[in-house]
Amino acid sequence: MKPDWRHAKRILIRTTNWIGDAVMTTPAVHTIRQNFPEAHIGVLAKPWVAPVFNANPHVDKLLLYDAKSTHKGFAGKWQLAVQLRRQKWDVGFVLPNSFESALLFAMARIPTRIGYKTQYRHLLLTDPVILNQKLKENSHETDHYLRLLELSGLKTTRTGLKLYITPDDQIRGDALLMENGVENGTLLIGINPGAAFGTAKRWSADRFAQLADQLARDYGAQILIFGGPGEQSVAQKIAAAMNQIPLILSGKTTLREAIALLDRCRLLVTNDSGLMHIAAALHCPQVAIFGPTNPVTTGPLDARAKVIYEPIECSPCLKRECPLQHHNCMELISVERVFELCQSQMAKAK
Repeated sequence: MKPDWRHAKRILIRTTNWIGDAVMTTPAVHTIRQNFPEAHIGVLAKPWVAPVFNANPHVDKLLLYDAKSTHKGFAGKWQLAVQLRRQKWDVGFVLPNSFESALLFAMARIPTRIGYKTQYRHLLLTDPVILNQKLKENSHETDHYLRLLELSGLKTTRTGLKLYITPDDQIRGDALLMENGVENGTLLIGINPGAAFGTAKRWSADRFAQLADQLARDYGAQILIFGGPGEQSVAQKIAAAMNQIPLILSGKTTLREAIALLDRCRLLVTNDSGLMHIAAALHCPQVAIFGPTNPVTTGPLDARAKVIYEPIECSPCLKRECPLQHHNCMELISVERVFELCQSQMAKAK
């Protein structure tokens, strides 16, 4: 007879692989802690999303799943599965919907494996939950993860996104500003012109440059350009088009440093991206620009966030590149319109 998993002492959570998605799983992690206050809770994460759970008081152990190096290929996955098996987890919550994520927990022989019944995963999960695809497509992603727990029999509460910053992170962020000549007390405004999903999610670099100049001039602000290593070219393009001198952080910070610096910002203007969800978790006022993606399902979950979205006939198409080539969902969003919303946000932030 299978043991009653509701009395589990060791629980492992397989989180999602994208930064924004991982941030959106934090209410689920909090809910699991509420249901199992005495349990030892671990999170298994890819290295680039692990900082999302750094210093999270609801997580006792953070384990890395490095599929590009240590755990590459079947041999690497088997090595990780053996490691997890030796750790004797009682329950595994598989938050991603992929076959591979469920397979790993099955290989690790975790006695109770809970996840959505997708991609033939009923063969790998001990407690598969039926996915209501229509409901998923019309509700926020955080509810998707919470619904899994609810349908598994846990008590759920709709808490906000959770993100925690350590004093060391704050010190490193402050040091980075000082190294670049940004004086303590300077008003900081961030812009995030990239988006990992594809170019269709990106507002134009020229418009970001115009907006950044206007914000820097009107508020006496230092503009910080955020982004990953692959977004340095767009950051350079924006900087070259500006009259003011921004501080380019794209590809120059760790995720933990970027989180600490964003926490210092009075405002963030961003595309739909992982950093948008981080800002929401930090309660940083923001203006989020949406085009081909759906703000209902993946919008920033915070009262201090405002979304600009042009609901044209073909949006949200969820395409990486605009199939019609005209990119109207983004082109119809003007600099003036975004600036007006930024003014409103700045007034509230005082």
